[in-house]
Amino acid sequence: MTSNVLVPVKILEGGGVSPGLMTLLGTVDVTVLGYHELPEQTPPDQARSQYEEQAVSALEDLEQEFRSAGGEADHRLVFTHDSRQTIERVADDVDARAYAISGVTGDVDSLLVALSGDVAVDRVVGFVKEVVGDRSIAVTLFVAGEDAEAAERKLEWAEEKLEGSGVDVDTRFSVSGSPFQALVDAVKGHDAVVVGEKAPSLKELVFGDEAEKLAEASVGPVLVVRYDEYLDG
Repeated sequence: MTSNVLVPVKILEGGGVSPGLMTLLGTVDVTVLGYHELPEQTPPDQARSQYEEQAVSALEDLEQEFRSAGGEADHRLVFTHDSRQTIERVADDVDARAYAISGVTGDVDSLLVALSGDVAVDRVVGFVKEVVGDRSIAVTLFVAGEDAEAAERKLEWAEEKLEGSGVDVDTRFSVSGSPFQALVDAVKGHDAVVVGEKAPSLKELVFGDEAEKLAEASVGPVLVVRYDEYLDG
């Protein structure tokens, strides 16, 4: 089954998607979510009547660009008072396996894949295998904040699964200091980052301060593999 990745875009604020992210996601299906957050007093229907034509035109262009990159794509348009809630709802509606925090990047030749903490390693690894496909994208598996023995076991398992699919893999781990700071330090030199969602709430990582710091540090896109309470619980 091909993964679906949700790509939210602030469609009326000049939001776009870098060509590198489009190419990276060329092996999967994509839903481009164009959204515009409204002041509390503005009715969504009023905004839709005023801006829908402009927004749909921009979304259709993005959809076609994703299709040209190799994958299937569709789009949704939402005018909302609560973008966090809306993005989570649409992610559920389209059964998105991951969420993309857009970043500026050219060709993606290297991925940092964070496996720290209580993440579903098999889901993250499966997603990475599908995204990389048969392309020459180097993958660095990274674990921080765990003792060396536990980190090595996790890394060895993931490395074996990826190498079995022909993916070029390196491994790194850090056992001291802040796990998140170690991750921020590790993103340097990588074109994009894949992380697993640590809890049932998408917004905790995607919209939290840590997500912003990670996106700023990586500059490139951050792909968040979503938590599934039924599969990962």
